[in-house]
Amino acid sequence: MMFRILIVEDDQKISEKVKKHLEKWGYEVACAADFANVVQEFARFDPHLVLMDIGLPFYNGYYWCGEIRKNSQVPIIFISSAADNMNIVMAVNMGGDDFIAKPFDLEVLAAKVQAILRRTYSFQNQPSVLEYKDVLLNLSDMSLSYQDKRLELTRNEFRIMQLLFENAGGVVSRENMMKRLWDDECFVDDNTLTVNMNRLRKKIEEAKITVTIVTKKKVGYQLGE
Repeated sequence: MMFRILIVEDDQKISEKVKKHLEKWGYEVACAADFANVVQEFARFDPHLVLMDIGLPFYNGYYWCGEIRKNSQVPIIFISSAADNMNIVMAVNMGGDDFIAKPFDLEVLAAKVQAILRRTYSFQNQPSVLEYKDVLLNLSDMSLSYQDKRLELTRNEFRIMQLLFENAGGVVSRENMMKRLWDDECFVDDNTLTVNMNRLRKKIEEAKITVTIVTKKKVGYQLGE
């Protein structure tokens, strides 16, 4: 499973250095660029983990952590040179999962990231699946499989497919899908669902898995007949 990590760091040199290092570990990494709309960037990239600086333009990291926590429990690691006890306590109270003081060792950062991802996304239950026309949605590891083909899904991609599989033969409205993905459809603009859907369709097509997602104009989506 390829984990997606979003870096919200105002210092471009630091963010690029961290990005390159984490990519060596096999993670997919993006650096936030629009610090006035961090929640939008979060929704579009759909990360499994966020590295959040405290000192940011417009609003600080605590604010954005609070906004993300309204709709997601994705792990957030604060990184900051303000490593006094007050800031560490504040980071935890705002919903942070860990705190790393600057300057930090990249190997230590990678180890912390790996530990939190393993702890957060390890599945303890026995594997279970949903099936649609010989295509299997594996609930235990968030993957889609058909014969000898297997496709790993991101959290949002998995939720989209789970909702469609659960309602096979019927139509899922855009409103219900956005509520499943983000709890509150007002959390993101309407185009965000379209971006996620297009990315998912492309991945399924490239993996040659025989399931299609059909758009029902002005209604929603359903699995293809």
